[in-house]
Amino acid sequence: MIENIEYIAKLAKIKLSPDLVKILSQDLKRILEYIAILNELDTTQIPPTTHAIENKNVFRDDKSASSLDREEILKIAPNRKDNFFKVPKIIE
Repeated sequence: MIENIEYIAKLAKIKLSPDLVKILSQDLKRILEYIAILNELDTTQIPPTTHAIENKNVFRDDKSASSLDREEILKIAPNRKDNFFKVPKIIE
């Protein structure tokens, strides 16, 4: 277990003290023991789920509406070129 912790720390380029490696090793051991207990449970009658509670999408009807007048919007733009907003260049 300690070798695994040290190997993962090396891959992550993390320096761990020997005391912390020992603590993490004990924590990992307890986690794996708990997973082993969970693996013993019979879940064949339980349907698979993606969420703890059922989710439903709430859809609304699409309604067409008139859009804003382009010329009015471009009149209040800080800077424009023809029928477009002009913005500062951000990529060289």
